[in-house]
Amino acid sequence: MKVAIIPVTPFRQNCSLLFCERTRRAAVVDPGGDIDEILAAAASQGATLEKIFLTHGHLDHCGATSELRARLGIRVEGPHVEDRFWIEQLPDSAARYGFPHCEAFEPDRWLEGGNSVRFGMVELEVRHCPGHTPGHVIFFHAGHKLAIVGDVLFQGSIGRSDFPRGDHATLVSSIRGQLWPLGDEVAFVPGHGPMSTFGEERETNPYVRDDA
Repeated sequence: MKVAIIPVTPFRQNCSLLFCERTRRAAVVDPGGDIDEILAAAASQGATLEKIFLTHGHLDHCGATSELRARLGIRVEGPHVEDRFWIEQLPDSAARYGFPHCEAFEPDRWLEGGNSVRFGMVELEVRHCPGHTPGHVIFFHAGHKLAIVGDVLFQGSIGRSDFPRGDHATLVSSIRGQLWPLGDEVAFVPGHGPMSTFGEERETNPYVRDDA
C-alpha cells in the first residue's frame, strides 16, 4: 500500500489517497474538497478510485463526498452513525465558512469499531474514537504500521472538543485507549499538519503524553 497526502480546502485538510500496488485500485480518505486535485493524483499513479472512507462528518473532511460519489459511482464508507447530524448540516456549514455548496448525503455503510474496510487487496481496521465528534473513526493498517486519524490527534496537539457533542475527556480516553495500544512505532496521518508517531506523541504531546 502506498499513501499520498493532498492538502485540500482553505483549511489544508490532509486528504489521503491509498493505493493498492497489486491491483492499482485506490481509496480516498476524507475528500473535503478540490476534487480535480484528488482525481489528478489518482491518475498520476495509474490508479482507479474505488471507495471513499470518512473519519468524521466535518465539512473540511467530507465536503466533496457527494459530488465525488456522483462523478465516479463509488461507495462511501464511514463515519460512525453518531456523526449523521454533522453530515446533514453540510450545506449550512459550507455557506457559513464560504466553501462551495455541497450536498448532504447518506453513506453506503456506517462504520463501527471492530469493522474493517477494504479496497483492492488492502484491508484496514476501523476504530471508533469519539471526542472531537461523537462518530469519529480512524483507520489502521497493521502491516504498514500506519494509522489515519482525522482530527483525533495531531503532532503536538489533539482535536478540538468544543463543537456540538464534542468532549475533551472522551477524546483523551479515545487516544489512550484506542491509539496507544496499536504501538509506539505506528506512524499516523493527522487531519492537519505533519505526520508523527504515537511514540513521539506519548513522549512530547502536552495533552496526552504519559506524564500529563
